[in-house]
Amino acid sequence: MRTTDLQLAAALGAWRRPGVALARALADAVGDAALDGRLRVGSPLPAERRAAAALGVSRGTMTAALDILRAEGWVDTRRGSASTLRLPPEAAMRVAPTSAVGEDGVIDLRRAVPAAPHTAYQQAVLRAVERSGPVLAESGETGPGLPELRSLIADRYTGEGLVTRPEQILVTAGARAALALLTAHLRPRAAAVEIPTYPAVLAGFRDAGTRLAGCRVTTGGWDLDQLDDAFRVAAGGVAYLVPDFQNPTGALMPDAARRTVARLAERHRVTVLVDETMRDIDLRAAPESLDRIPRAVLIGSAAKTVWAGLRVGWIRGTAALVGELARHPLCEPLSAAPTQQMIAAELLRDPAPVLDHRRRALRRQRDHLSGLLAGDDRWRFTVPPGGLALWLRLTDVRSDLVTARARAHGLELAPGPSFAADATCSHHLRLPYTSPISTLDRVAAVLDGACGGQGPEAPGRGHREARSGR
Repeated sequence: MRTTDLQLAAALGAWRRPGVALARALADAVGDAALDGRLRVGSPLPAERRAAAALGVSRGTMTAALDILRAEGWVDTRRGSASTLRLPPEAAMRVAPTSAVGEDGVIDLRRAVPAAPHTAYQQAVLRAVERSGPVLAESGETGPGLPELRSLIADRYTGEGLVTRPEQILVTAGARAALALLTAHLRPRAAAVEIPTYPAVLAGFRDAGTRLAGCRVTTGGWDLDQLDDAFRVAAGGVAYLVPDFQNPTGALMPDAARRTVARLAERHRVTVLVDETMRDIDLRAAPESLDRIPRAVLIGSAAKTVWAGLRVGWIRGTAALVGELARHPLCEPLSAAPTQQMIAAELLRDPAPVLDHRRRALRRQRDHLSGLLAGDDRWRFTVPPGGLALWLRLTDVRSDLVTARARAHGLELAPGPSFAADATCSHHLRLPYTSPISTLDRVAAVLDGACGGQGPEAPGRGHREARSGR
């Protein structure tokens, strides 16, 4: 069905942007409308003359905007036919979810999550549907997971040097479900956790009545003395660690520290739960293989490599542990739906195309945001080797005050204390770089104003220094 001129105007809304050429702004607005569904991909656009009249621009401007859209792959035009809207491969594999782009005026960076790879995901859904007959004929209860998916995950571990059998894998409805199942089964009296760490993990342990013992982590690494103390407090319980591009610091645990963790775990009878959801977000120019903590129970997820909405995670442990977990009353309620598991199998069979694109985009965005913020004495940070965010140490102001000021200018951020078991990190701020370059420019400008600069409309010291090459 053809998009009418009135539908086009209504979908684009107030698309003009000060300081941006009309043709460029119009082309960007059409692309954005296609991405969030306001314009239907595959539908013919109205004729140039009618579209120009409805949008209040000259036909020349409309022609120039369509030329841009054609050049960037958003529009396909055949001689004698209307221009048809489509998604170019780059746009179909966008990294940022709509909420992190600010298309409604508010940029929400409280969650550092990537968007779904549209085309790859839709194709995986179609393939899964085509062969879903045998699964649909079953009860819908998956137990420890579909055999196909368990085998794929096991093969990946084996390919990375950790020999794994399918019976050592249990599929869950995401990493949080995996941790919830492990907590319910192990019922730890105490848990050693990193400070800072993922807030939902802290909430889960507290709800289970687990005492928390913290170990300080900075962008420079883990405090091994505090780690020893935390394991002593957690004796007989568990430790929850993110050694690979730790959330939120982005730190990468050295091999020697991993061996120390294994020794401490054995000495204090602590079960180490390793969250590997960030492991694939390796942004180093020349990635090296990452060792694993010996005898740790591993938690994996497709949330960062594919999409959080897929709701597929897994546990890798001994066959005996997986068997016990599969018999736990919460196993089935915390398992992923069989159709979701089939989609995950399609995507994880060859994750390289999606992951390679994601890494390139995130590396470019990380470097851009780091450049904007570099050389400013109002904060300090280390460019992380991987992960999804910068961990800023504010020098003069608390993060709760900065987040309140940023909120007033349409930017939602997560302050440091929300990541700390002891409510510390009051001068820290997590700043995800999952948004496009243009959105990161706005994020840096708002942060400048929130930290006492010239305000969100005018770049402050960090912007001038980055752009002057300092």
